[in-house]
Amino acid sequence: MNPRLELLQPYPFERLRALQVGIAPNPALRAISLGLGEPRHPAPTVVLEAMRDNLAGLSNYPATAGAPELRAAIAAWIQRRYGLHLDPATQVLPCNGSREALFAIAQTVVDSSRPGATVLVPNPFYQIYEGAALLAGAELAFADSDPARNFAANWGAIPDTVWAKTQLVYVCTPGNPSGAVMPLDEWQRLFELSDRHGFVIAADECYSEIFLGDTPPLGALEAAARLGRSDFRRLISFTSLSKRSSVPGLRSGFVAGDAELIKTFTLYRTYHGSAMSPVVQAASMAAWSDETHVAENRAAYQAKFQAVLPLLQDVLEVSAPDAGFYLWAGVPEQLYGGCDIELTKALLAECNVQVLPGSLLARTNPMTGRNPGQGRVRMALVAEVQACLEAAQRIRQFIESQS
Repeated sequence: MNPRLELLQPYPFERLRALQVGIAPNPALRAISLGLGEPRHPAPTVVLEAMRDNLAGLSNYPATAGAPELRAAIAAWIQRRYGLHLDPATQVLPCNGSREALFAIAQTVVDSSRPGATVLVPNPFYQIYEGAALLAGAELAFADSDPARNFAANWGAIPDTVWAKTQLVYVCTPGNPSGAVMPLDEWQRLFELSDRHGFVIAADECYSEIFLGDTPPLGALEAAARLGRSDFRRLISFTSLSKRSSVPGLRSGFVAGDAELIKTFTLYRTYHGSAMSPVVQAASMAAWSDETHVAENRAAYQAKFQAVLPLLQDVLEVSAPDAGFYLWAGVPEQLYGGCDIELTKALLAECNVQVLPGSLLARTNPMTGRNPGQGRVRMALVAEVQACLEAAQRIRQFIESQS
């Protein structure tokens, strides 16, 4: 057996289930989950129709690189969204959702034979980053979130000794769980460090199309182009249809950026068996070519934030994110000593509302000795608006009763 499998920690939701053993939720209230970040809006008709009309594709083996028409549709979306002209043949690659691609990129670029090979991740983080790094034979380093900057990763706190060993940096923007969007000056800093030390930047942008204002978040490739890096050297971005189009079961996304990276990644994925079904490719083309359902999806999330935030802002430390569908709420010190675990248990028992403790999404950073997720809970506004509103009302009433 691969001994590195023993390094993997249980997924946050496994740990959450273990925390809830023995807790009896309030039977007088219907269960409402704000814990799992799974989109629950109906799948768009344009995607369902494309799947129905292309079932004959099940009779064909797909190519790892995907159909030229799909790569062209993705490149066209990138041009509309970011104003960039990428070569569909060399700078775009379909993937079976961003999750598997985010894992696979570490297996592609990490050279574990080099002493101290390190993968740097934001903290809190999407746990796939950690598993990918460990199974690639790398060590982990953490860039803790900075409360003064809407909980964005504090890259400036990483010492040069860590940068010198870093081979891969995962960037999540808009962030999970904070929703923070990385600005251009932060990108410039990371690009300069990449040039100095030679590490690859993997930009996880699966929440890029869910934003609250009128201005879409800055993307990694867009930032590179603005800074004169039109070859996107050592940069690859990951985007998914799961959140954008509310089709998490479709398992469809793409990677784009540095042509040399894409070439190497394609080679790895050919052996990994990562070809996308022709039926899913057809549905993906339909999704990337339509923005009407995306605007409707975004408006539904905006309505939830408008309904929920006024109820929670008086009882929790919480504000609107830059983007995404999460609230990253601070637990008041007078409530269970600010403990996110205890509040999570109480909300399930008394309110029949499930949230996710922030400490389960982060690790204790050896450099600081602290877990930056402690004292906060993540609330995913994925249920329909009335359920989110009802959950917020219950949470508010419970916290007020404890005060």
